[in-house]
Amino acid sequence: MYLEIIAGVGILAAVLALSGAYLILRRVKRQILEMAEVLEDVKAGNGNRRILSEPHELTAPLAYGLNEIVLSYEKQLLAYRQAEGANRQLMTSLSHDVRTPLTTLIGYLDAVHRGTVAGQEREEYMEIARRRSHDLKEYIDVLFDWFKLNSDEFALDLRTVEMTELTRDILIGWIPLLEDRQVEYTARIPEQPLWVKLDPDGYMRILNNLLQNVLAHSHADQIQIALSKQGDAIRLSLADNGVGLDPEDLEHIFERLYKCDKGRSKKGSGLGLSIVRQLTEKMGGKISAESQKGRGTVFTLLFPL
Repeated sequence: MYLEIIAGVGILAAVLALSGAYLILRRVKRQILEMAEVLEDVKAGNGNRRILSEPHELTAPLAYGLNEIVLSYEKQLLAYRQAEGANRQLMTSLSHDVRTPLTTLIGYLDAVHRGTVAGQEREEYMEIARRRSHDLKEYIDVLFDWFKLNSDEFALDLRTVEMTELTRDILIGWIPLLEDRQVEYTARIPEQPLWVKLDPDGYMRILNNLLQNVLAHSHADQIQIALSKQGDAIRLSLADNGVGLDPEDLEHIFERLYKCDKGRSKKGSGLGLSIVRQLTEKMGGKISAESQKGRGTVFTLLFPL
């Protein structure tokens, strides 16, 4: 009798075990079907779908792993769409910002060529054409830098350079233009050498873009440039006494194609400061901006020693 009871218990346990296993398999099968349904939905374009699973369930690791893949896919798709939209906006801007000055330039040169203008008026037309040519070249240079920065072939030539002398050499080239624009300038650069690992051409583009941004948009008549050692980094600051920025503009100032409308010229590609940020970060540095409306703007860059 005792053995029969044990046998009966064993059979019951086996039946219960099989029943439990069957239920688990049904649950796993249902979850796998749900995963397949979610993945098909994601494939069709709905990146917001997620696979639900309790932590104790057999399929939990698989569900969580697939959710991470879907989330990564969603982020990449969003980045692609944003890039595609930005490229369309860039091409629209390019069409307008290049075609308009080019048409104006051709108009002035045609007038001079046909002899429609003479004397002082002819000289004025030639001067306008010259300025338009330089504006167009600056715009094309910025576009070239942008496309080069975002190409797979872009590479920095990082090497240890003496930053104080390099900064002086770059600023010397700006003195005639600053004096021509009647902009007062001061440069506080230490006498002792400061050695930093940089791409010299990239650093020159950073400083040139910052100065060009001030002259084109800030309406400043004073610029202060300072280079100093700050802890384990080199600090470069460029301050102006121009119109300043609204907080909402300051928040987006380094975004590509962003143009500030209030109190600032509409001239420009909207790429200059974005290029500055990209180059700074690619060289291991950081950039920030502070501004108050009517009291100017300060750009600060930090490069590790």
